[in-house]
Amino acid sequence: RAAARAGGHLTAKSDVYSFGVVLLEILSGKKAIDKNRPTGEHSLVGWSRPYLTSKRRVFRVLDSRLEGQYSLTRALKVANLALQCLAMDPKSRPTMDEVVTALEQLQESKDTAKNDTNKDQQLNRLISSQSSSEFNRSCRSSSEETPRAANYPRPSASLHSI
Repeated sequence: RAAARAGGHLTAKSDVYSFGVVLLEILSGKKAIDKNRPTGEHSLVGWSRPYLTSKRRVFRVLDSRLEGQYSLTRALKVANLALQCLAMDPKSRPTMDEVVTALEQLQESKDTAKNDTNKDQQLNRLISSQSSSEFNRSCRSSSEETPRAANYPRPSASLHSI
């Protein structure tokens, strides 16, 4: 769809949009297009966009099966990155280099996640005040270590070696 909006041409910015869709699929555990979902929810991007813009409602997008595998702070940052990648205006989207940098910073912040626990608890209290038990189930902060992700080379580094 991003390519169609860009006049049918694939561009670096349409790749960024596509990556935003992939991020959204990971966050939500849902397919990008699913005709089995209720009317108005067939398109994951269209359905989730209003929720991604609100810290109090973003939990509706997050897959509850990921509970405890991420901190709330980091989940919100990934949701925000997905939203930036999905910007309607291609010029407003980050470059893929900027996306990689943001993901690397999130990976580094995972190593210092214990410092985020207090912030997560404050956000949880704020959102809990909206009396949403579903939010508490799906986005609870965890101080447990999660397995380390594989380190892949930056895309720009691999392109220079070709």
